Amino acid sequence: MTNRAIFLDRDGTINEEVGHITTPERFKLFSFAAEAVRLINEAGWRAIVVTNQSGVARGHFTEEFLRQIHELMEDSLRAQAARLDAIYSCVHHPDFGHPPLHCDCRKPQPGLIERAAKEFDLDPGECFVVGDRYRDVEAGHAAGASGVLVMTGFGREEYEAGRERWLRQPEFVAENLLEAVKWILKG
Repeated sequence: MTNRAIFLDRDGTINEEVGHITTPERFKLFSFAAEAVRLINEAGWRAIVVTNQSGVARGHFTEEFLRQIHELMEDSLRAQAARLDAIYSCVHHPDFGHPPLHCDCRKPQPGLIERAAKEFDLDPGECFVVGDRYRDVEAGHAAGASGVLVMTGFGREEYEAGRERWLRQPEFVAENLLEAVKWILKG
């Protein structure tokens, strides 16, 4: 296995953006997600999800429910011959909790990526972060990785409304996760 990974945001990147997923029925894998993850697997790269899940801090769902949704996601991918190497979640929010928590794992902070890089012996300079929010790209850059913005989820809205203000642009802008992965793997 290589020391390279593609870090994937979850909501709006792998699955449809529907706000907080509070029931299993709200989780809808994008039709192209399994093929994208399968391509990562076949290339010998790690496929690692890094996701902000502040619904836990906000009281919308429990960490146990979050684990169930992640199992559903992994089962859905596995049914299509695609496999995730790991899932890292930040369940914090700076405005919720007692006292409010300022962590290093909530994107755009690089904590989730740095933890995965250490645990999997990854070279962040050889890795990419793919997400539908600029904060995904920022987290990648902060960790020393490259960033790809996808136009699914909030991507198009963030790109059209904010790109002039971004301190550093994504290395690539893709229509969706599959296009992003194909671009990355082409080198």
